[in-house]
Amino acid sequence: MIRIAIAEDDPQCFAQMEQYIAQFGQETGRAFHITRYDNGEDLVERYRPEFDLILMDVEMPFMDGMTAAGYVREKDPEVVIIFVTNLAQYAIQGYAVNALDYILKPLSYFSFSQRLNRALQFVRKREAGFLTVAVKGGAMKLEIDGIFFVERLGRQLMFHTRTGVYASTATLQQIEQELEGRGFARCNKGYLVNLEHVDGIQDGCAVVHGSRLLISRGRRAPFLEALADCVGGVSP
Repeated sequence: MIRIAIAEDDPQCFAQMEQYIAQFGQETGRAFHITRYDNGEDLVERYRPEFDLILMDVEMPFMDGMTAAGYVREKDPEVVIIFVTNLAQYAIQGYAVNALDYILKPLSYFSFSQRLNRALQFVRKREAGFLTVAVKGGAMKLEIDGIFFVERLGRQLMFHTRTGVYASTATLQQIEQELEGRGFARCNKGYLVNLEHVDGIQDGCAVVHGSRLLISRGRRAPFLEALADCVGGVSP
């Protein structure tokens, strides 16, 4: 499922993009979920880093697309942004917010589908390095390399990452399966550790980004073996 946000104040233009996306989905077999925002201010206030692609009108009331894209980039440096505009000159300004492309109005299906296909190529490459997790009210994309460890806390999981701590409704078993082969291992039944972030082993604990996580007796041997494979050898 590709999640697309469309920031467009013109209902007719939004309906046309929605129709084109549906047509593209039928032709390619891809599934899309679309969320509409009427203006840039609304997008910025409600934005969460859960989208793969944003189609952003440049000229909107309250807050223009360029300004809104700047705020979005602060929250989400990875999302693909394509501007939709009447003037090609805005394409140059788009480089400041790392926009992938722009589409000129009035829209044509051929041009739209070509740019959408290009955007999805970037999305596919990026997805390999991200993990999408269920959070309250939606979903969150987390950079896998930036996850320090995952902690089971009651009925929730806490993802400790470079950008903060995020609570999820997923199970540790689900996440362990999704991260299989990506350098993660359990040090005990309640923690899944990114081995790249293990600073050392001390007093029976794995030191991970300043946190001391107990290594249980039953998981000690496989955990240390996985750690040695990852970093080239660690003294127990």
